Amino acid sequence: MDDSRFPFLDGVAGVLVDGGGRILDCTATAERLLALPVAALRGRPARELLAGPAAGDREIEAGAAAGWSGRAVVRTGDGRTAELAVRVLPLRGAQPGDRARARYLVVAAPVEVTDRWQQDQAFTRELFLQDRFGLAVFDTDLKVLRTNAHLLPYSGIPTDLRGATLHDLLQPEDAASVEAHLREVLETGRPLVLAEELAHTVVDPRSGRLLAISAFRLQDADGRAIGVTALFSDLTEQYLARRRLALLHEATAAAGHSLSVGETAQHLAAVLADGFADAAVVELAAAVFTGGEPLPDAEGRLLLRRIGVAGPPEAVPAAGDTVLVGAGGDTEPEDPADAWSILVPLVARGVLLGRIAVRRNRWKNAYEEEDQALMREIAARAALALDNARRYTREHRAAIGLQRSLLPPAVSSVAAVSTASVYLPTDTAGGVGGDWFDVIPLSSARVALVVGDVTGHGLHASATMGRLRTAVRTLADLELEPDELLVHLDDLVAQLLVESALVADIDEEAQFSLGETGAELPQGSEPVTFGGTCLYAVYDPVDQLCTVASAGHPPPAVAHADGTAGFLPVVPGPPLGVGGLPFESARVELRAGSVLALYTDGLIERGDGDIDAGMAELLRRLAVVAREQRPLREAGQQLVAGLPPTRLHDDVTLLLARTKAVPPDDTAVWSVEPEPAAVSRVRERATATLTAWGLGELVFTTELVLSELVTNAIRYAGGPVTVRLIRADTLTCEVSDGSATQPRMRRARLTDEGGRGLYLVAQLTSRWGSRYTPAGKTIWTEQELPGG
Repeated sequence: MDDSRFPFLDGVAGVLVDGGGRILDCTATAERLLALPVAALRGRPARELLAGPAAGDREIEAGAAAGWSGRAVVRTGDGRTAELAVRVLPLRGAQPGDRARARYLVVAAPVEVTDRWQQDQAFTRELFLQDRFGLAVFDTDLKVLRTNAHLLPYSGIPTDLRGATLHDLLQPEDAASVEAHLREVLETGRPLVLAEELAHTVVDPRSGRLLAISAFRLQDADGRAIGVTALFSDLTEQYLARRRLALLHEATAAAGHSLSVGETAQHLAAVLADGFADAAVVELAAAVFTGGEPLPDAEGRLLLRRIGVAGPPEAVPAAGDTVLVGAGGDTEPEDPADAWSILVPLVARGVLLGRIAVRRNRWKNAYEEEDQALMREIAARAALALDNARRYTREHRAAIGLQRSLLPPAVSSVAAVSTASVYLPTDTAGGVGGDWFDVIPLSSARVALVVGDVTGHGLHASATMGRLRTAVRTLADLELEPDELLVHLDDLVAQLLVESALVADIDEEAQFSLGETGAELPQGSEPVTFGGTCLYAVYDPVDQLCTVASAGHPPPAVAHADGTAGFLPVVPGPPLGVGGLPFESARVELRAGSVLALYTDGLIERGDGDIDAGMAELLRRLAVVAREQRPLREAGQQLVAGLPPTRLHDDVTLLLARTKAVPPDDTAVWSVEPEPAAVSRVRERATATLTAWGLGELVFTTELVLSELVTNAIRYAGGPVTVRLIRADTLTCEVSDGSATQPRMRRARLTDEGGRGLYLVAQLTSRWGSRYTPAGKTIWTEQELPGG
């Protein structure tokens, strides 16, 4: 018999024996195994092949009638011995006891081959009994031939899978994806190792199971493919654990993405609705948006507003809706046992801020205890982030309130200019900056325009800005030139820096001492910073001249009445606080109707940091609004629109001033000879001038004031004296002389013969003062105009 056509019999020898124990025939394998040709075996007693004692022969003969199996040692034709596993099988047809007609089939194989068969059989049996993974054998058409029981627990998997295909079990797209892997293994012979696929059964298309698939090809002895075996490992729990951990990280990052309460809530809802839920809603107490602490009403309820929503419009309520919940955060869903939704309170530091609600469609997997624990952890982290945002909002609003309270009115008008301003606080985590501006009326109808930028952000920057603004106003009252004023301001900032450094050293020593004693260290705060930039400009509407000096600040822009625009030729000095370097003043003529723009760098630092582009855009827009003669308030809004194009990283401050001019007919100037008799002539000319101006009500007061001032100038200063009257918002009287000695008002005693002049002047006028000039000094007074 040719057994080469049956590879599963490879290594198995067959011998046909009669009732007397003689060999009748054998297989080719028997010839090879015994090293004897079939001719030498036929008619030979089988016991002659045994190398063991005759007892073996008798055991075989004794058990032959009922069949026998065991091991025997045979001697081969080439003198070797071989241990075989033997099985004696009686053939049917002979009557019991009829040895003449009895026939036996003796099947034998080397013991190493039978041992391997037993191992293979045990391995295969145990493989199909495993319950840690699924096992399936497919034919070349990818039909199931055999599976283990582990495939059965999945929803929609029948008990008998023989002849089924994956399309009979899984959703079409999942079946196609898995079959593509198996077909590639079948065609190429390359094993597949741990390919992950998400599988949904036909009858249960919910979240499905994540399977790790390994596969190898089955082939016969000739190498012909006869099928493919696939092992399925269920990774769903590990996958869900990874997803939950990833979601926790994503939700934490989303909650901390912004210090805006609204943005934080919306980002959180969007993350939760991306896979974990089909709809997510974040509801917060109204007080959270203004930085306040949520407080329940008299009935213990808290009003929440929906601020963050994500999901299909038909599945989520509208943003902005309100809902009342219990003060403890526990709310009542429509179905308390609804396993597809969960409501989690947002509680931070013992304060209920709101709640999160998520929901899945019912055809998906219900939320499990692990999901609920995950939501509680997310809610705890999100609540802290929202509480930080709430606290930031409170500080931000306080800083903005302080900042705005320290700034002058947005719109004003004086004799020299009409002004309008725009202030946009920064949108960064540092809070508002220290940008500021001011419009300071000076003597003789002049005005000082100031803009500055303090280093840093937050309340410290706002407080520093207030100190510098007060300092500038105080220095402005001294009637200093712009460059001199910046020198004094720079000295002040340098002193503040020294004081700040000393305070920092003291705080560091105090903290070190506390640390040495084991006491709890106080929470550190941001260091107080001083310094920054400042631009100071003085405009004189009589001469129509503008004098400007800069301490590290961008130059002001101006749009002339003819529609052209440019920057004033200011040479900026060092920033405030550097010290030791001079400042320079630039003097520019500005005709009436010119629009002067003072600003901070937040206006020209565009999103890409291109300052040159920002300055060019400012000039372009300024020229447009000047040509169109737009109101300054409207012009300011147009200049800041879209600048910068992204979120603000620094405050934006813009001060616009449209210049005016005092007509020549509203000024009178004359020289006074240094002799007492000239005082009467001054009174006469002043009376004539005021009468021509229609200010007869001010003649008496003006005569007294000029008499006193001119008399003092002639008596104490000597040299030429000049008198000037200016009619603008007020009546200004000026007396200039060549002396650099400043007048000082004092209260005269009853026995004093003099010393009452300046006191009398102060009582008769609304303001008075003195300022240095290149040729000496000027004493000035102001009187309110009748009907003003």
